[in-house]
Amino acid sequence: MKRFYKTVSVEQLDGGHAIRLDGRAIRTPARAELVLPTSALGLSVAAEWDAQEENIDPRSMPLTGLANAAIDRVAPDPAAFAATLAAYGETDLVCYRADHPAELVGHQAEVWDPLIDWAQQRYDIEFEIIHGVMHQPQPPETIARLAAAVHGYDSFQLAALQPLVTISGSLVITLALAEGEIDGRAAFDAAHLDELWQVEQWGEDELATQARLYRSDDFRSAARLLALLV
Repeated sequence: MKRFYKTVSVEQLDGGHAIRLDGRAIRTPARAELVLPTSALGLSVAAEWDAQEENIDPRSMPLTGLANAAIDRVAPDPAAFAATLAAYGETDLVCYRADHPAELVGHQAEVWDPLIDWAQQRYDIEFEIIHGVMHQPQPPETIARLAAAVHGYDSFQLAALQPLVTISGSLVITLALAEGEIDGRAAFDAAHLDELWQVEQWGEDELATQARLYRSDDFRSAARLLALLV
């Protein structure tokens, strides 16, 4: 749509920080008021709206989109939303390893083993490491404790975790990022280790590279939202 406002501001309320366009409240797609939990996030969302030119481009406003999702999709039932994310712990990417070639096997161990070690120590759990692609269940206590960790996040944090988990395919990588064990770039590269290794061996494929760049943008935006909630 066309830009219909001149000024963007942030108003501090008892319940958070509301974005105003020409002094009027912004509404989410479900018609709730767009109120952000931290000043840093409020200012960043306001900056997205202020940066719009003649036409409003939703793709250039990822924080606004994630905030809308937190309010409209997650907040009505955060427990159910958390459960869908926690389920990724049952088939976590970092638990499924190649059995050849030796170089890839070693590279996976080098990058993924420290994340497994961190999660095991952090949550007092054990993982089954699988060589191949056939599903094998993780210990029930592991799944339960990972689920408890995810359920401890609020609606805005869960909205950020959702693209991180779905893009990476790894609850372990996502939790390591959320808790500051690794940064966003390291998390994304760890999740795409196999793909990046193939690139090193055979070179880039233009379509695959473009798709990875799109995923990287979404991943980086979600990681930024987490940082702005602190």
